[in-house]
Amino acid sequence: MRIHSVLCGAAIAVATATVACAQGFPAHPVHIVTSEPGGGNDFAARVIAQGLTGPLGQPVVVDNRGGASGAIAGETVAKAPPDGHLLLLYGSNIWLLPFLRDHVPYDPVRDLAPVAQVVRAPNILVVHPSLPVKSAADLIALARRRPGALNYGAGAVGSSSQIATELFKAMGKLDITQISYKGNGIALNALIAGEVQLAFATPGSVAAAIKSGRLRALAVTSPQPSPLLPGLPTVASAGLPGYEAMSIVGVFAPAKTPETVIARLNQEIVRVLNRADVKERFLSAGVETVGSTPEEFGATVKAEMARLGKVIRDANIRG
Repeated sequence: MRIHSVLCGAAIAVATATVACAQGFPAHPVHIVTSEPGGGNDFAARVIAQGLTGPLGQPVVVDNRGGASGAIAGETVAKAPPDGHLLLLYGSNIWLLPFLRDHVPYDPVRDLAPVAQVVRAPNILVVHPSLPVKSAADLIALARRRPGALNYGAGAVGSSSQIATELFKAMGKLDITQISYKGNGIALNALIAGEVQLAFATPGSVAAAIKSGRLRALAVTSPQPSPLLPGLPTVASAGLPGYEAMSIVGVFAPAKTPETVIARLNQEIVRVLNRADVKERFLSAGVETVGSTPEEFGATVKAEMARLGKVIRDANIRG
């Protein structure tokens, strides 16, 4: 009986502390850990931080922790106190990294709590204009006629563009050779110069080259035509039903963060994302706002790990 009383007392103490933590949130400035300055993650983090500062009643600060393909940022938040004051805003590298390398210092499912999916963006299948194709179906047919003859440029290992290409190859049973570069920007410059014939790239990175005619856009990687790219057909409609390769960015907290804190953060983040001016800022950068529930974002992460983890393993992508 005494042991039972002690255990009950301990449980009540923990529950009381959790409620107190949630009621006092935020007690000091909130930090959003993300990748290096200047990229898409950094842009999203700064827009959200600006929108959260007023409603939360505390400064919200962006903390850039680039390097190691997201491992540093992921580990920083995974090992932080679970009180909601240190958050992670990152893309798919965070949950796909365990498939790309050994000894990742965190587990994306065990150590991180989903808060909200923030934005998503398709990739665009682009080719050098000298390539005699006008559609994704044309490209698939050409690649099948000439196995091993076509090259694609790849920058960062495990990037959404590389995985989109490998998924395209796998679903189409295509033999297309990867040419590696030191970064995605360098890979796109190589495509524009005609050193490689095709690539999958974010809308913002190739919009100017498409408009000027230096690249030809063939298809978009979203499951449905994207409002970001009116009139551009999907890769799926070119004979690869079920093809989908989206860049996804979301916010996480450390695991065991109180549900009430997660709910408050989700509510405020979604409110920011639903603002017309914020939607316009993201659309002008080539991405769509989402604003999911924590449960929806968690389910998306697990589904992407299962689906794209297989692509990474089959293609032996290591980084």
